[in-house]
Amino acid sequence: MPRDYYDVLGLGRGASAEEIKMAYRKLASQLHPDRNPGNKEAEAKYKELSNAYDVLSDAEKKQQYDTFGSTGGPGGYPGGAGGAGGAGFDPRAAEEMFGNMFGGGGGAAGGFDFGSVFGGGGGGKRGGKRRPAPPQEQEADLSVPFLTAAQGGTIGITIGGKSIDVKIPVGFEEGKKLRVPASATGSVDVILKIKIEAHPWFKRDGNDLTVEIPVTVPEAVLGAKVDVPTLGGDLLTVKLPAGTGSGSRIRLKGQGISGGDLYAVVKVVVPTKPTDEVKTLLEEWAKVETEQPRINSPWWRG
Repeated sequence: MPRDYYDVLGLGRGASAEEIKMAYRKLASQLHPDRNPGNKEAEAKYKELSNAYDVLSDAEKKQQYDTFGSTGGPGGYPGGAGGAGGAGFDPRAAEEMFGNMFGGGGGAAGGFDFGSVFGGGGGGKRGGKRRPAPPQEQEADLSVPFLTAAQGGTIGITIGGKSIDVKIPVGFEEGKKLRVPASATGSVDVILKIKIEAHPWFKRDGNDLTVEIPVTVPEAVLGAKVDVPTLGGDLLTVKLPAGTGSGSRIRLKGQGISGGDLYAVVKVVVPTKPTDEVKTLLEEWAKVETEQPRINSPWWRG
């Protein structure tokens, strides 16, 4: 005789539809065959749990079950005794009784299949399709700050009113996913698809970083020492060679993510509002300048 379906779910008979659903999801996540490979006991309990949920999640089946008892189940005999929690009506016992009365010898009375009428275990299959089980996992997007993804850390999230700290590994990349198990959410597994927020000055390429370093025309022409920000928040002073052009890259080895490199990209900035003195100096410079920066361009005509 199968266990009472409410006992299988660990609930009382006054349980609501939402309580039935939550209890099923919690137990299903624990007993699912994928989590218990080769465990016959867990497999049997999962089947028992699915049968219980199939009945109690259906309003009509649940009403019949509550009315005609645990052994009657869905489709129980309307005139059966027992009520909620009682013995209920057993089609197989009816078959045997009527068979003895009419000389059928058990199994079926005069060729009549009581199991097919009462929905019981007399060899017939239960009609209708099984309701599909609720999803075992859900997906959600999670936005993570640039530095947390690069250096690792935790992000606080709320699932179903429950606060959970999610650990972000060092060097986590855009588009990858993290799984929050049902044991943490209290319901189902949640798959988090990670979106990394942009940083004000760093850009990322794998484990390498780039940062743009503005320099003046004199610094680019004559050479200079400039400060470069690092992932850890420090400033490193690097030497800018004389004659450095805009777009040049200076490599800082190991200053990227997880041993990657940091590249300082030079951007030569010209004065937008030069003073008269600067204009005079530039005019004098133009008079003595011999270099032709466009001479190697394919459209150069000289």
